[in-house]
This record gives sequence, structure tokens and C-alpha cells, in this order.
Amino acid sequence: MRAKGDLPQKTCEACGRPFAWRKKWERVWDEVKTCSERCKSELRRGRRAKAVP
Repeated sequence: MRAKGDLPQKTCEACGRPFAWRKKWERVWDEVKTCSERCKSELRRGRRAKAVP
């Protein structure tokens, strides 16, 4: 078993906080950009606002 401190970490693109690897992200870790569903929706909302003039 690994200690939580030994797991890989990334920084959330939406809120800027660090988050650690999770088992459910095992196969898609390279694609994960946000720490939560809330941040994911915030990021999408922000991109949509920039696209609309």
C-alpha cells in the first residue's frame, strides 16, 4: 500500500489547488485537469464565456 504523500499530484486548472491521484482516475490520469466536478463545470463555463462575444 502507498502512503498518500507518495501518490502523484497535479494542480487544478480551475482553482489552482493541488490534488492527488485517485484509483478511479487510474486509466485516464493524463487527461485529468480538474480536482472536482464543480471545478470542471467552472472551467467549461469560463471557456464558454470567452467564446461568446
